[in-house]
Amino acid sequence: MTDHTAPARVVVLGGGILGVSTAAHLVRGGAEVVLVTEAELASGASGRSLSWLNSAGARSGPYHLLRLLGIDRYRTLFAADPALEWLRFDGGLWWTTPDGAERTRARHEHEIERGYESHLLDRADVGGRVAGVEAGPRGGLAIHNPGEGWVSLPHLIRELADELVRRGGRLVTGAGRCSVTVEDGRARGVRTADGTSWSGDAVVVACGAQTPAVLAELGVNVPDASPLSMLVVTEPVETEVVTVLNTPRAAMRPNPGSTFAIDHSWYEEHIVEHEDGSCSIDEAYVKELLAEASALLQGEVSLQAASWRLGRKPIPGDGEPVFGELEAVPGCHVAFTHSGATLGLIAGELTAYEVLTGARHPLLMDFRPERFAT
Repeated sequence: MTDHTAPARVVVLGGGILGVSTAAHLVRGGAEVVLVTEAELASGASGRSLSWLNSAGARSGPYHLLRLLGIDRYRTLFAADPALEWLRFDGGLWWTTPDGAERTRARHEHEIERGYESHLLDRADVGGRVAGVEAGPRGGLAIHNPGEGWVSLPHLIRELADELVRRGGRLVTGAGRCSVTVEDGRARGVRTADGTSWSGDAVVVACGAQTPAVLAELGVNVPDASPLSMLVVTEPVETEVVTVLNTPRAAMRPNPGSTFAIDHSWYEEHIVEHEDGSCSIDEAYVKELLAEASALLQGEVSLQAASWRLGRKPIPGDGEPVFGELEAVPGCHVAFTHSGATLGLIAGELTAYEVLTGARHPLLMDFRPERFAT
């Protein structure tokens, strides 16, 4: 910020986990907050996220640290109420294709080097650690990460939104396509599709895969690699599985109400995006995904779809998160990342800190939007 006076009023654009978390942290810090969202809360990527809480695999050191801190904030929330149905820490299980033994060992060794709890297993021995999983024949390898978990973002978003309103914040849903208003080179609010303006001393843009387009209107380039994606939620089913599963043909986690949330990437090319922004897919691919997921469960389990949702999955062009105030448009802060679930609480906390103090937080220094300026 060019002015280090704490903003009295902040407008947050986006009703997903990053926007709602930031709004809740801002109002806790004493700001007057208006949260504006195009449709309903969690109607975008947050409503169709596998929301696996993890920092498994390989990524940059700063990104890994931020994800670990993100998990830490969820653990604090979980410790306050371990009976929550929508936030669990029952571990994660990962394996790749049969010819991927070298890749699996390398992943495991990388996790061990970083102090990330990781256990390399023969797939035939998985049942000794994870109940109810049909992991496959002896000789294949799997990795068990017992510290991982999952969250149902729509449930968390509702909790945070309720807190926002209780603390005096305002929630504006159904605003349509919005834009950031600028006066004298500084962000001063948000204009909704019908021309209504919400003014503020600062603006936070956290609208998922639409973030690059909103910033482009301000003359700011943030490359976008957001693919089309789908999340399927099943009908209730009886099974012992409580662990997040990531396999070559299906990724799945438990979901409130004895259901499962399931996704993957192999069918992305079959998703059709229409001119009005809606998406569709042949139901045959939904059934194929469910068959792959059913095969991961012991017993005669046949998962059935209760619903499926399609749309863009937010991913910045270089895969790394984008956080911070725009140098080109002071007063406008951005929060854009693939790992919205894992980073949801910590990103809201740190973004609110920067808005309220005018100081750059060291944990976000590697993720500034100006890295794309050249």
